[in-house]
Amino acid sequence: MTVLVLDPRWPDMIPLNIRIRGRVEFTSEVPVSVRWALDSTDDTGNWLLTTDPTDPLVRNRIAAGEELIEVPSRRDPVLAATQTMSVARRRGEWERAMTHESLLPYLAEEAREFADAVRGGDTHELRKELSDVLLQVLFHSEIASDFDFADVAQAFVDKMRSRAPYLFDGSTGLVALEEQDRLWAEGKAREKEKEDLSAKSVPK
Repeated sequence: MTVLVLDPRWPDMIPLNIRIRGRVEFTSEVPVSVRWALDSTDDTGNWLLTTDPTDPLVRNRIAAGEELIEVPSRRDPVLAATQTMSVARRRGEWERAMTHESLLPYLAEEAREFADAVRGGDTHELRKELSDVLLQVLFHSEIASDFDFADVAQAFVDKMRSRAPYLFDGSTGLVALEEQDRLWAEGKAREKEKEDLSAKSVPK
């Protein structure tokens, strides 16, 4: 009997070395697509699939001595960071009270401290202060109602595709500063034009 904890970002990604045979059960949040893909009438095994290791059903089965397997992507520190911020926002009274605006002094403070760490040249201090800047990004992403951290990361990639296309076209080698400046300006101008067109199309 085995409990398999899936990655909530990609619940349908199950490593090939995990052979699921026999009867399969699921906690309530596991998507229907995963349930259909693993439908089995073979009663020789007994698996519980979940994306939530805190689910009471999971806890009970672990307490009963069942084997626990987690898909490798759950060890991703980015997932751990976003989940930690989500729990902090849900359970901390101070975090729940924060808004984008009320966090601005903290963002400014962390940016200053990161700049000081850069000037100080201490690698350990640099990493610590950069993590504080990341906390601010995670916090603002968690507060937002219409986007999350993954959307912020995608916006970064989209911007780089627009302004630094050589990073995505399969080319190699050093790109000259003048070429970088030209491509960056062109990309920025295209984005501005697109934003202006979009603003004009919005009904008054």
